[in-house]
Amino acid sequence: MDESKNYRTLSEFYPFYLGEHSNRTSRRLHFVGTTFALTLFIIAAATQMWWLIALGFVQVYALAWTGHFFFEHNKPATFEYPWFSFLADWRMWWEILTGKLRF
Repeated sequence: MDESKNYRTLSEFYPFYLGEHSNRTSRRLHFVGTTFALTLFIIAAATQMWWLIALGFVQVYALAWTGHFFFEHNKPATFEYPWFSFLADWRMWWEILTGKLRF
């Protein structure tokens, strides 16, 4: 992880983020986890079962961190750059969904 870098924008951070997600299985785990979380957030809003939001966060991070620890063999960027990592995850999810990044 590039702990000495002080990113100012998501555009600066995103190439680093993609480099931390070069393993295809890790990217797949992130995509599936984010998709599940989004689904749970929508269901929570529709049903007012607000505990589903917590479940969404738990499962998305469980899948993402599994990808990092077992496939990428690196420390999740969330630990050092929580906000940029959150935003970059959604950008990566969108780019996979739209075919810009390989799934």
